[in-house]
Amino acid sequence: MNEIKEKEKKLEEYLANLESVAVAFSAGVDSTFLLKKAKQVLKDKVIAITAKSCSFPKREVDEAIRFCKGENIKHIIVESEELQIEGFARNPKNRCYLCKKELFTKMKNVAKDNGIENIVEGSNMDDNADYRPGLQAIDELGIKSPLRYARII
Repeated sequence: MNEIKEKEKKLEEYLANLESVAVAFSAGVDSTFLLKKAKQVLKDKVIAITAKSCSFPKREVDEAIRFCKGENIKHIIVESEELQIEGFARNPKNRCYLCKKELFTKMKNVAKDNGIENIVEGSNMDDNADYRPGLQAIDELGIKSPLRYARII
Protein backbone atom coordinates (compact mmCIF):
# COMPACT_ATOMS: atom_id res chain seq x y z
CA MET A 1 0.00 0.00 0.00
CA ASN A 2 1.45 3.39 -0.88
CA GLU A 3 2.04 6.12 1.67
CA ILE A 4 -0.96 8.26 0.65
CA LYS A 5 -3.37 5.32 0.91
CA GLU A 6 -1.91 4.40 4.31
CA LYS A 7 -2.44 7.94 5.62
CA GLU A 8 -5.98 8.02 4.22
CA LYS A 9 -6.76 4.68 5.88
CA LYS A 10 -5.35 5.96 9.18
CA LEU A 11 -7.55 9.06 8.90
CA GLU A 12 -10.66 7.01 8.14
CA GLU A 13 -10.04 4.67 11.07
CA TYR A 14 -9.46 7.63 13.39
CA LEU A 15 -12.73 9.28 12.33
CA ALA A 16 -14.66 6.01 12.62
CA ASN A 17 -13.43 5.61 16.20
CA LEU A 18 -14.75 9.08 17.09
CA GLU A 19 -18.29 7.93 16.16
CA SER A 20 -19.68 11.48 15.72
CA VAL A 21 -17.99 14.77 14.90
CA ALA A 22 -18.56 18.45 14.46
CA VAL A 23 -16.11 19.78 11.90
CA ALA A 24 -14.83 23.32 12.35
CA PHE A 25 -15.53 24.31 8.76
CA SER A 26 -14.00 27.38 7.14
CA ALA A 27 -14.52 26.16 3.54
CA GLY A 28 -10.75 26.18 3.08
CA VAL A 29 -8.98 23.24 1.47
CA ASP A 30 -8.07 21.43 4.71
CA SER A 31 -11.44 21.70 6.46
CA THR A 32 -13.28 20.85 3.22
CA PHE A 33 -11.21 17.69 2.78
CA LEU A 34 -11.76 16.78 6.43
CA LEU A 35 -15.51 17.40 6.24
CA LYS A 36 -15.88 15.32 3.07
CA LYS A 37 -13.89 12.47 4.61
CA ALA A 38 -15.87 12.65 7.87
CA LYS A 39 -19.17 12.57 5.94
CA GLN A 40 -17.95 9.59 3.92
CA VAL A 41 -16.98 7.67 7.07
CA LEU A 42 -19.62 8.77 9.60
CA LYS A 43 -22.59 9.56 7.31
CA ASP A 44 -25.26 11.45 9.29
CA LYS A 45 -23.17 11.62 12.47
CA VAL A 46 -21.39 14.69 11.13
CA ILE A 47 -22.21 18.37 11.37
CA ALA A 48 -20.27 21.38 10.16
CA ILE A 49 -19.81 24.52 12.25
CA THR A 50 -18.68 27.75 10.65
CA ALA A 51 -17.70 30.93 12.45
CA LYS A 52 -19.13 34.22 11.29
CA SER A 53 -17.59 37.50 12.37
CA CYS A 54 -16.46 40.89 11.19
CA SER A 55 -12.97 39.50 10.57
CA PHE A 56 -14.08 36.67 8.24
CA PRO A 57 -15.06 37.53 4.67
CA LYS A 58 -18.78 37.03 3.98
CA ARG A 59 -17.90 35.17 0.77
CA GLU A 60 -16.18 32.44 2.83
CA VAL A 61 -19.27 31.95 4.97
CA ASP A 62 -21.43 31.89 1.83
CA GLU A 63 -19.08 29.32 0.30
CA ALA A 64 -19.38 27.14 3.40
CA ILE A 65 -23.17 27.36 3.28
CA ARG A 66 -23.27 26.39 -0.42
CA PHE A 67 -20.90 23.47 0.10
CA CYS A 68 -22.87 22.01 3.02
CA LYS A 69 -26.17 22.35 1.16
CA GLY A 70 -24.67 20.61 -1.86
CA GLU A 71 -23.29 17.78 0.26
CA ASN A 72 -26.42 17.50 2.44
CA ILE A 73 -24.49 18.20 5.64
CA LYS A 74 -26.13 19.83 8.63
CA HIS A 75 -24.47 23.22 8.97
CA ILE A 76 -24.53 25.60 11.91
CA ILE A 77 -23.18 29.14 11.90
CA VAL A 78 -21.83 30.55 15.17
CA GLU A 79 -21.15 34.19 15.81
CA SER A 80 -17.57 34.80 16.81
CA GLU A 81 -17.20 37.84 18.99
CA GLU A 82 -13.45 38.14 19.07
CA LEU A 83 -13.56 41.93 19.40
CA GLN A 84 -15.23 41.41 22.78
CA ILE A 85 -12.34 39.27 24.05
CA GLU A 86 -10.18 41.06 26.59
CA GLY A 87 -6.96 42.16 24.90
CA PHE A 88 -7.81 40.94 21.39
CA ALA A 89 -8.12 44.41 19.86
CA ARG A 90 -4.55 45.25 20.97
CA ASN A 91 -3.38 42.57 18.49
CA PRO A 92 -1.14 40.62 20.91
CA LYS A 93 1.24 37.93 19.69
CA ASN A 94 -1.12 35.24 21.01
CA ARG A 95 -4.22 36.76 19.38
CA CYS A 96 -4.92 33.50 17.56
CA TYR A 97 -4.99 31.69 20.90
CA LEU A 98 -7.60 34.11 22.25
CA CYS A 99 -9.77 33.80 19.17
CA LYS A 100 -9.57 29.99 18.93
CA LYS A 101 -10.33 29.61 22.63
CA GLU A 102 -13.49 31.73 22.30
CA LEU A 103 -14.57 30.10 19.05
CA PHE A 104 -13.97 26.47 20.01
CA THR A 105 -15.64 26.96 23.38
CA LYS A 106 -18.76 28.04 21.48
CA MET A 107 -18.40 25.11 19.10
CA LYS A 108 -18.20 22.69 22.02
CA ASN A 109 -21.55 23.99 23.26
CA VAL A 110 -23.12 23.67 19.78
CA ALA A 111 -21.78 20.14 19.40
CA LYS A 112 -23.13 19.13 22.81
CA ASP A 113 -26.55 20.62 21.98
CA ASN A 114 -26.57 18.48 18.82
CA GLY A 115 -25.53 15.23 20.51
CA ILE A 116 -22.07 15.26 18.94
CA GLU A 117 -19.21 13.82 20.94
CA ASN A 118 -16.13 15.33 19.29
CA ILE A 119 -14.99 18.47 17.52
CA VAL A 120 -12.39 18.15 14.80
CA GLU A 121 -10.43 20.82 12.98
CA GLY A 122 -8.31 20.86 9.86
CA SER A 123 -4.80 21.80 10.92
CA ASN A 124 -2.23 19.58 9.23
CA MET A 125 1.44 18.70 9.52
CA ASP A 126 2.54 21.91 7.79
CA ASP A 127 0.96 23.90 10.62
CA ASN A 128 3.44 22.38 13.07
CA ALA A 129 6.29 24.27 11.38
CA ASP A 130 4.91 27.74 12.19
CA TYR A 131 4.19 29.63 15.37
CA ARG A 132 0.51 28.76 15.85
CA PRO A 133 -0.75 29.83 19.27
CA GLY A 134 -4.25 28.68 18.28
CA LEU A 135 -3.03 25.09 18.47
CA GLN A 136 -2.52 25.57 22.22
CA ALA A 137 -6.20 26.48 22.63
CA ILE A 138 -7.19 23.48 20.52
CA ASP A 139 -5.14 21.18 22.74
CA GLU A 140 -6.46 22.74 25.96
CA LEU A 141 -10.08 22.28 24.86
CA GLY A 142 -9.63 18.69 23.68
CA ILE A 143 -10.32 19.47 20.03
CA LYS A 144 -9.11 16.73 17.70
CA SER A 145 -6.81 17.29 14.72
CA PRO A 146 -7.28 14.21 12.51
CA LEU A 147 -5.11 15.44 9.64
CA ARG A 148 -2.16 15.95 11.98
CA TYR A 149 -2.87 12.57 13.58
CA ALA A 150 -2.76 10.85 10.19
CA ARG A 151 0.34 12.91 9.30
CA ILE A 152 -1.35 14.48 6.28
CA ILE A 153 0.40 17.54 4.91
